Amino acid sequence: MLAGLCGASQETLRRTLPSWNHEEDELSDDDDAGAPLALWRVGGTVVRPVAFGCRSCAARRTGQAVRVVRYAERWERVCGRHGRWLLDADADQPLENLDLSKSPEVVVAQRRWAVVARRARRAGVEPASVFGIARAVVCRWWEHSLRWEQEEIWPLRLQQVAAGLGGGVDWWRAVGRDAVVFPEVVAVAGTLLDPGVEALVWADSGWGGPRPLPGDGQFGRCLGEVVGRPWLGPLVATDGRPLVSWQAALIRRRRHTAVDPYDAGPWRVRADQQPPTMAALLREQTREKTAGGSGTNWRSTVPPEQRMFITNLIEAAQEDLLQLRDAHQGRTADAARLLLQRLSHSIDLLDQALRETALAAVTAGVALHDVEQWAGLDTGPTDEDDQ
Repeated sequence: MLAGLCGASQETLRRTLPSWNHEEDELSDDDDAGAPLALWRVGGTVVRPVAFGCRSCAARRTGQAVRVVRYAERWERVCGRHGRWLLDADADQPLENLDLSKSPEVVVAQRRWAVVARRARRAGVEPASVFGIARAVVCRWWEHSLRWEQEEIWPLRLQQVAAGLGGGVDWWRAVGRDAVVFPEVVAVAGTLLDPGVEALVWADSGWGGPRPLPGDGQFGRCLGEVVGRPWLGPLVATDGRPLVSWQAALIRRRRHTAVDPYDAGPWRVRADQQPPTMAALLREQTREKTAGGSGTNWRSTVPPEQRMFITNLIEAAQEDLLQLRDAHQGRTADAARLLLQRLSHSIDLLDQALRETALAAVTAGVALHDVEQWAGLDTGPTDEDDQ
């Protein structure tokens, strides 16, 4: 049907459309006239992400500077010839490319990625998986960076790619994120493949002993130095679910513990840890503007720094509790110490998250008596009230 509508042969469409051979079982054939003739699918979810092409490259090849859309993985977004970053094509925003002339390190990072990809294959790991975990880690840092007073690299790089273009800071943090963090993603990907780094994680864990991962461990310091931020280690080593999950998977593998059927290993990013796409970030910003700060939308009334702090506390407690899966092993004193330390730390984190959430709710205009009731706080009369 599509060939007839386009006036092109099926062989031509097969070469043009990478998703052409991804047939659905429920589509109609000659023997089943009652089945659907076609299905609507988003190419980026079937084949690869969809990005705008470089107009200068299109003009060079065709003689016309027209809009071009192509399938491009997130490590294939740099046009090195013209110094452009190719943006996602499925987001409702007017830009196609970003100018990298003032950020040459982004162009260099794509060349370095080719080396990292070869190392990954030699290590028996899919390069896409390595890039995925590194991107999830660094994108989470990007969210945290609003609270990092020492951070100077990303704000400057964001200004460079946004130079001369309109748009607010929040909008640019969504549109420019992938380009701005790309050098750090490549650097982290290469670091995670280093066997010496795995040894640092193992040492930080107490060589498999029952102890929490330290906030000032060797692994965190190594990551900070790799991305040019020596101060970063204590902020991210034990904060951020993708990175902690990666460390925990390595430790479980080194301990030779029983295989958990739900454990996807160190090179898989869980769905809830995947960074949101540019389109998702822009849609969320639109919803927040629609709420207009009326108090009907939590994200529109609570500052992003405060929301991130609450989320960090909750996720840190969650990761602490996940580390207790194999706690009922070993000597009694060691198991008891691990359980009590982790449970106590998790309770402290959740208690702090409860207080911060209550404060945010009251500041956002929620009635105090409702907050006290929902939080299970003691609202009985005090001695002063009786007087």
